Amino acid sequence: MAEKEIRSEEQLGVKWDQCIYDTLVKTGTGLGLGVVFSVFLFKRRTWPVAFGTGVGVGIGYANCQHEFKDPFSLRGKLVKVMPKEE
Repeated sequence: MAEKEIRSEEQLGVKWDQCIYDTLVKTGTGLGLGVVFSVFLFKRRTWPVAFGTGVGVGIGYANCQHEFKDPFSLRGKLVKVMPKEE
């Protein structure tokens, strides 16, 4: 069977889905760590929560920018070439 070709619209949709998911995960993680640090280390102040959330959003945004600006990145594994024995 022939391989199914993926349209560019579908590729773009997949990138957006990954981007949104990644940003939400990083924002939630930053929020959670901010709450933990706020409760246990900083006497229930609000700045660790805001800082953690902002860092999560910033990292997610930077990852999205990288994903959309580098569309043709090839991911592969390193293959060692062995010399011929005569």
